[in-house]
Amino acid sequence: MKQHIFSGSATALITPFSADGKDVDYSFFEEFADEQIRRHTDALVVAGTTGESPVLSKEEKRNLIACCVQTAANRVPVIAGTGSNDTAQAVRKSNDAEKQGVDALLIVTPYYNKCTQQGLIDHYFFIADRVSTPIIVYNVPSRTGVDLTPETCKALSEHKNICAVKEASGNLAKAGAITALCGDSLAVYSGNDDVTVPVMSVGGKGVISVAGNIIPETMHEITKAAIKNDSQKAAALQAQVLDLMQALFLEVNPIPVKSAVEMLYSMPQALRLPLTGMSEKNRKVLQTVLERHSLI
Repeated sequence: MKQHIFSGSATALITPFSADGKDVDYSFFEEFADEQIRRHTDALVVAGTTGESPVLSKEEKRNLIACCVQTAANRVPVIAGTGSNDTAQAVRKSNDAEKQGVDALLIVTPYYNKCTQQGLIDHYFFIADRVSTPIIVYNVPSRTGVDLTPETCKALSEHKNICAVKEASGNLAKAGAITALCGDSLAVYSGNDDVTVPVMSVGGKGVISVAGNIIPETMHEITKAAIKNDSQKAAALQAQVLDLMQALFLEVNPIPVKSAVEMLYSMPQALRLPLTGMSEKNRKVLQTVLERHSLI
């Protein structure tokens, strides 16, 4: 049986930039990460998709990860996004993150050049053989064009360093199949906020959450109830914030969540191209939802 990296809700942190988007605002990031922990987030994910990892420089990623580890100060696990469609580069990024003291690595399936299921196994085994830090495999076919099968997850679970999968296909049957095949050898985390409770009902251990940036306490409470097998409470809590979860995906993530953070903290949250600001129409919808929940 492998040790779980975390149980509950891990927030996929945004990366705050200066108003012109040129620089990372490390001061705000540190404050934001610390607030997440104080508001009961169970783990932090840094330099992931929500953190706009494709447009971060090597130095920015290194500094963000170091800042997150230092701020967490062993209070919660820190998980760094280190994936690439170049296997050798994924190894380099993973080794670099390990040096910063992270607790786990979040590694997305190779994108664009794609590969077969055997290629996925070889890719992850090659990386896992060259790190000593637990790996969370990240399956998000809507972005990558590659979809992990439950059988591939079973094969991956046989490596001692591959401990979990972030399942963001939205396919509940697949999540259930993975837990049935892998048991405790591969923890399943929902990669979609709106199916957190269903995924946990079929054996999932929690969620890697976008909504956690805005409502960390609620995401923690939803997963806490699910862990305690209080499905009625978990479902009721999720139903209360389902409109917010949906509003945070009115446009491509992380556009809406950065707009929400901007509204909550009254400070600009720039995006880097090719991402652009939220449309005025959708921004008004998001603002209305945030007001409905008394967040602004």
